[in-house]
Amino acid sequence: MAVATETHPEIDLASAKRNVALLTTAQAILGSAPPIAFAVGGLAAYQMLGDDKGLATAPLTAFNVGVSAGAVLVAIVARLLGRQLGFMIGASLMSVGGLIATIALFQSNFWLFVSAMIVTGISGGFTQKIRFAAADASPSTYKASAISWILAGGIVSAVLGPQIARFAGDLFETVPFAGAFLSFVPIGIVSAAVMLFLRLPALSGAHVDTAAPPRPLAEIVMTQRFATGMFCGISSYSLMTFMMTGAPLAMVIGCGYSTDLSTWGIQFHVLGMFAPSFFTGRLINRFGAERVVAAGLVILMICAVVAHAGIELWNFWGALILLGMGWNFGFIGSTAIVAASYRPNEADKVQGFNDIILFTCVALASFASGQVFSAFGWEAMILPVWPLAIIGLVLLFFLYRARETA
Repeated sequence: MAVATETHPEIDLASAKRNVALLTTAQAILGSAPPIAFAVGGLAAYQMLGDDKGLATAPLTAFNVGVSAGAVLVAIVARLLGRQLGFMIGASLMSVGGLIATIALFQSNFWLFVSAMIVTGISGGFTQKIRFAAADASPSTYKASAISWILAGGIVSAVLGPQIARFAGDLFETVPFAGAFLSFVPIGIVSAAVMLFLRLPALSGAHVDTAAPPRPLAEIVMTQRFATGMFCGISSYSLMTFMMTGAPLAMVIGCGYSTDLSTWGIQFHVLGMFAPSFFTGRLINRFGAERVVAAGLVILMICAVVAHAGIELWNFWGALILLGMGWNFGFIGSTAIVAASYRPNEADKVQGFNDIILFTCVALASFASGQVFSAFGWEAMILPVWPLAIIGLVLLFFLYRARETA
């Protein structure tokens, strides 16, 4: 039965669920690549560098720069070629980037490795559009659940990615970590094959309120709802990236833990990122996105307390799990807030603007991670949680009050 909504009249719920299932599958497969990159990318770079180890996280920064660029490119490609073909191109770029990264490791070419991570990051930027595609193709009552299901696919990524890093990383005995990045090739190919079966509705015609012309981008981004959603999304994602990028270096280089223990920590972290997604959508529908984002920011502050308490293994693993959970509530809730701030015919430009600012900040956070760790150590990496979380909570309070008053 067709379901009428304010923004997408007569979207078929069964079709929406089918598309979400396919997008979730593709997201789960593609999503296994970033945990591999973050688990061993910094360590792979560390072994290629000379005395200046401050650039160890540069490849991960390059990945996030690529994500930011991909967020712009996917909007252009989707408009010219359609979202389905755009997603398939993005998945294919993961294969290309993985192949270049493998060659770079064999040649011990640091800057080629950085370039490869930019390409894989661009693929990640295309992938980030998936959550909005799921929301745009769903009735209003299913949007939050659709976003949650997309991110729930990360549970597969959480298990698959770090395990590939552990077992494929030693595929070539003389070149550590090369096998892990070579795995990006089949990951991209299989994901593109899954996307062949998508049937996404066009954001035009019956699915767009043509009676309301699109507003200027400046007008939309100045609204309280969009500004709050974007700030909280940036804060959640940047804090998560900042601490996650530095954690393997702090564990292996700073504290002498094994690479395996560090990789297990990343796996627990990614599980914390995506496992709550099975119920985050329902929590948003019941309590509202503002409260869910607020809960995420509070969890991030608890994460900072656990990380500050010591450098035992449980401190690192516990903090990484809480870091993932705080990101989940903060990012899914923020995405829902942003998705409710624009009309369907405004989607591409608003999503593109949101993601390029978001992932530019994330890229800066990952770059700063290596610099701050090298200069000040793990303790200093915990401090930014407090001001960003507190500002986010204040903005959410005023947004909630405005919505209740309205």
